[in-house]
Amino acid sequence: MPQPTEPAPRQPLYTVTADSLVAVDFTPRDLTPRFRRRPSGPYRRLFALPGTRAFTAGNLLARLPMGMFSVSAVVMIAGARGSYALAGAVTATGLAATGVAGPWVARLVDRYGQARVAVPATVTAVLGSLALLLCVRFGAPDWTLFAAYTATATTPNLGGMSRARWAHLLRADPDALHTANSFEQAADELCFMLGPVLASFLTGTFFPEAGTLAGAVLLLTGMLLFTAQRTTEPPPRAGTGTARTPLRIPSLLACFVATGAVFGSMEVVTIAYADAQGHRSAAGAVLALQAAGSCAAGLVYGALKPRGPAERRFPVCLSAMAVLMFLPLLAARTADSLWALAPALLAAGMATAPTMVTAMTLVQDRTPADRLNEGMSLVVTALLTGVAAGSALGGWAAEHVSPTAGFTAPVAAAVTALLLNTVSRIASHRFL
Repeated sequence: MPQPTEPAPRQPLYTVTADSLVAVDFTPRDLTPRFRRRPSGPYRRLFALPGTRAFTAGNLLARLPMGMFSVSAVVMIAGARGSYALAGAVTATGLAATGVAGPWVARLVDRYGQARVAVPATVTAVLGSLALLLCVRFGAPDWTLFAAYTATATTPNLGGMSRARWAHLLRADPDALHTANSFEQAADELCFMLGPVLASFLTGTFFPEAGTLAGAVLLLTGMLLFTAQRTTEPPPRAGTGTARTPLRIPSLLACFVATGAVFGSMEVVTIAYADAQGHRSAAGAVLALQAAGSCAAGLVYGALKPRGPAERRFPVCLSAMAVLMFLPLLAARTADSLWALAPALLAAGMATAPTMVTAMTLVQDRTPADRLNEGMSLVVTALLTGVAAGSALGGWAAEHVSPTAGFTAPVAAAVTALLLNTVSRIASHRFL
């Protein structure tokens, strides 16, 4: 009599679709497919990755003071010493020191890891902020203010470290990395929009040193939370390259200088124009519209799937920025009203984030993996250099020509960025 044979092991049948993985187990007990769906929407999928929410929360908390420290320092020093010139000189010295120290701190981050370098560097910066607070509070000599604020230059490039984590996690998914870069740019705009508002509220409501003190606490707390997320931290890599700059095409830095000049000149010229209209107190709110437009455009841009490589998209973004920068100039010349300028600034800001997102993608593509933080820090240095140059250019135009004519400065800077990119592309094709 034949013996009954054992049934063959059950083999599930897997079917892969665009947004789900279906496991169908054909048994009498379960004829219902089991679905394991991916979260819908590019940003929800982005933050579904383990550890991303925690390091983003810490980074945002630590990045918010970046928009607070300068405003807080100016209010604190000018209020105590009665000199805006001294306050401006101190903050300018800190900006210059950041441009020098930033790439060196970033190089150490690349070599030894984010947690090992960023925490002591942040502690040094926080101690510098507290030293500045105490020097102002107790009437120390003026030179001590410069020395204390210079120590804050060791603050790590928080946006660069966050982008480096995304580049490490999403190195095999360019579309998701595009979304992450867009989110980071929107976060930059949001922090620099809310930071001065928070600083002004704290210094005006409580005491002049409140903004600096709160910024130091937020910076240290956020950095400790950020660096505690070790699972998402890119591994340290000892650099083997001998190149003097980590960017494979250093001419890209010139575009960042010109782009920074757009930001710096627009800020100074808008303040001068609002002052000439008798609405200087409203200048901050009007400038916030530009940042809000950039933030919104960045989030929308990140939700779209990019078409073509970043090298082809970058000149398109620069062209759009150059065109949209004409809008504030036209509004100031034709309507001659701050309230007509406001929507023009909102529209002009919408070109900023897509340009910066695409530029950061180029930086990630053209920078060796073992020097990514250093490359991004050099970008920040180039932007800060451009901001300083643009502020000087816009201020000169507003004072010696007219506040309305001053709006030609951001237009000229945007056109210069486009021309620099065009010349670089022509030269690279000629020598290929």
